[in-house]
Amino acid sequence: MLQQDVIVIGAGMGGLTAAALFAKDRRKVTLLEASHVTGGCSSSYYRKGYVFESGATTLIGFDAHQPLAQLEALTGIRIPRERLNPSMTVHLDGKTIVRHEDRKQWIEEAIRHFGQADEQRAFWSLAYETADAVWQLSENNPFFPPTSIADTLRLAGNNPIHALKLPLAFVSVADVMRRHGLTSPSFKRFVDEQLLISAQAGADDVPFLFGAPALTYTNSGNFTVPGGMHTMAKAVEDYIRAQGGQVFCKHLVVSITQENGMHRVTCKNGKVFEAPVVVSNLPVWNMSALTTGEASTYFERESAKYDTAWGAFTMGVATDDPYPDDLTLHHQIHLDEPLPFTDSHSVFVSFSKRGDTERAPEGHRVLNISTHTPTEPWSAANGEYEAMKDEVSRRILDALKAQLPGFAQAEIHLAFPATPVSWENWVHRHNGRVGGIPQSMDRALWDWTPAQTPIPGLFLCGDTVYPGQGIPGVTLGGINVYLRVQRTHPK
Repeated sequence: MLQQDVIVIGAGMGGLTAAALFAKDRRKVTLLEASHVTGGCSSSYYRKGYVFESGATTLIGFDAHQPLAQLEALTGIRIPRERLNPSMTVHLDGKTIVRHEDRKQWIEEAIRHFGQADEQRAFWSLAYETADAVWQLSENNPFFPPTSIADTLRLAGNNPIHALKLPLAFVSVADVMRRHGLTSPSFKRFVDEQLLISAQAGADDVPFLFGAPALTYTNSGNFTVPGGMHTMAKAVEDYIRAQGGQVFCKHLVVSITQENGMHRVTCKNGKVFEAPVVVSNLPVWNMSALTTGEASTYFERESAKYDTAWGAFTMGVATDDPYPDDLTLHHQIHLDEPLPFTDSHSVFVSFSKRGDTERAPEGHRVLNISTHTPTEPWSAANGEYEAMKDEVSRRILDALKAQLPGFAQAEIHLAFPATPVSWENWVHRHNGRVGGIPQSMDRALWDWTPAQTPIPGLFLCGDTVYPGQGIPGVTLGGINVYLRVQRTHPK
């Protein structure tokens, strides 16, 4: 029995952030990770001479009021990164749409492709104002959603100008587009697929308050991590260890029980840890099976609120390097027809940077390709599973040959797919669900799962807990849960 001050379960960026902040305070913190490396869905893996990303490939969050900037300021950690500009290229209806970081430059690019100059300027100006307010509101309200009267009273301290944006939580992105006269089907398809990247839903479903930062993330500082995302995770892991914290990989947690004010965490390998505080970075769907009694009932109830979520069909591809010198690292490719078994209308492609020999030999590039898919077709595929993977893979490669500059001339050295079944095995996420919970007009702002549970000493972070998905979202969640614990369990 290893007794600690805090146990953090799951070493994705949410868990890493929380553990780093506890370690900063010199608390006895232990971070438990089921995989052989830290990072979760923000990590990398090695295969046949190449390093592929295990999930996330885009990185923002270092601008003013954004979470990774907060993490670095609080700890002194410096995450290795190189700035990208432009942030992304979108391929739609034969158009090559460049997502410039500069706000004015992007608006002019949108006008060039979609017309309606005055309407575009008004829409994007509102999106920028709203996104800026959301980042500041998120930074200033770490105890949201409120779980007590004191939390609710704290909300009165917000800047009234920012509070004026709150009604935008009750209108969809599509509503705001219509109000601005933006009714072009082409622009609607563009917005729908852009929102899917970070909000996990389309314009009709995403409240504008959340859609604005999702649509404008390409106008923040966008970065690539040399060597792959695992380099970012390793920087935080090294900090935790340097501050006296413990990080154990290959420690799959199988149960969390409570007795006499202490939580006992048991791992599959037989190791047992005990602490008054446990922070789980696992998806809320995973928690009921790990807990008992009141805790299990609570997580069953929370899980029932989120009955739908996406999985991912991904491909790792390694090629030689016939690509244009000015090719951006990130691409969204719209499809003429949806992919079979997924109903997906676009794929997202991320390149390793040319010359990043930690990820690929000189003269070679790594491509990570992903698209949304329901999880059910893959878990029920049975004897058709391999044929389904082959068909989707073929269709994706055909789309890249048709639309991605240079890919038709590239020699493919390695190509392999993964489905939600793979993701469930890799990162132990319930049904292989990744990316968090889709934004929805049906879910009230205050009805998100909060960081503090009704079980004393048991807290949550991660992409199924407010503020949600993406590296900035889960990093902010790690900061918020740390502040919750500071308040309820002061050192």
